[in-house]
Amino acid sequence: MNPMYMLLAIPLFLVFMGIEYLYGKWKGKKYYRFNDTITNLNLGVGSQIFSLLFKGLLIGSLIWVGQNWGLFEIPRTWWSFILCLIVHDFLYYWAHRWGHEVNIFWGAHVVHHQSEDFNLGVALRQSWFHNLLAAFIFLPLPLLGFDPLTFVGAAGFATLYQFWIHTEAIERMPRWFEFIFNTPSHHRVHHARDPKYIDKNYGAVFIIFDRLLGTFKEEEERPNYGITTQIKSWNPTWANFHYYVEMWQAAAKMSSWKDKLRLILARPGWLPEELGGYQAPPAVDTSQAKYNQDNKTMRIYVTAQFALIACGLLAYMYHFEELTLFFQIILAALMILSITISGAILESKKWIFVAEYGKLLMALLCLNTLYYYCYLDWFLTMLVGSSVGFLLFVIWFSLGLWRSMQVQKVRH
Repeated sequence: MNPMYMLLAIPLFLVFMGIEYLYGKWKGKKYYRFNDTITNLNLGVGSQIFSLLFKGLLIGSLIWVGQNWGLFEIPRTWWSFILCLIVHDFLYYWAHRWGHEVNIFWGAHVVHHQSEDFNLGVALRQSWFHNLLAAFIFLPLPLLGFDPLTFVGAAGFATLYQFWIHTEAIERMPRWFEFIFNTPSHHRVHHARDPKYIDKNYGAVFIIFDRLLGTFKEEEERPNYGITTQIKSWNPTWANFHYYVEMWQAAAKMSSWKDKLRLILARPGWLPEELGGYQAPPAVDTSQAKYNQDNKTMRIYVTAQFALIACGLLAYMYHFEELTLFFQIILAALMILSITISGAILESKKWIFVAEYGKLLMALLCLNTLYYYCYLDWFLTMLVGSSVGFLLFVIWFSLGLWRSMQVQKVRH
């Protein structure tokens, strides 16, 4: 739950994604698509931002519960870490299972399943709010008396472990390993939208709880990935809210308040009889092409934007405790706006013309205000550097937008 370990992990994630990409090229397999990968990374940026903003509330609440309501005091040792990891995995199983079987939780967790590809980049495609919604499920950890450093470490280990299982490059692990631990094969099943695979294999580190509780499914043929109704968008903000919008629209059609309230905790696909009743997952239409909207003219620009956002995120994480609440929020808003506009650029939305210029101006003002009040010794350096960067990006974006419009005219 503590996102600071990610400060060191993020660069390694990107390196391993590069290795997987090159391995796919060598094997003649296309593991990555530019538009999908950038969206995964942008969603990962947003997830880390909200993890930082919620960190104090989540970890502080768990520590408070342990200090005031803890039943035991479990010492911080190697065996207590292993025990905590097992207990955490059991609780994670239920948090993850409810994330699929309860609408309000699925509305947040659905983000992680939207990609129609399966690669290491998908591991970074995380919900911005699911940790906040599901935090109460992990209350037994401090109640049982696990030390805060122990349960935060166990949660961090489980998060890092799940990175490597998001790949098609690894077929199977040894049989004994597949029986105990979660593996790429097991997790491919979990990400499938094939009816026989849906809602299976919820474990984080271990697969034992799935075997014991009847939710385990062996991988047979290679799955089809994504959700049953694709959102067809690269907008990371919409990705986090679209299911709740759909729930709101469904509730608006219901005549009974009882049904409206039931929808919140109902299983995805549930509807009252007046709207047709439960909608089972449809069979996969393999003839339907993946959503692949792309603005190839602006790819380099979007990549440069992500590189700056990623560097900004690392700096934001490193200096987060030094920032005032105002700058914590305003810089978070700037990064969220930036990744949202990046998605819109890939979709060639008409409003990007105004939005990108406004964002660049906002970045110029925010950074220079931050340095004037917090890092005055570097203010002139930032003023000159950011002003030059602002002009270069305005020119670059304008030229790219013009070329993109010319390409669209030729196509039409």
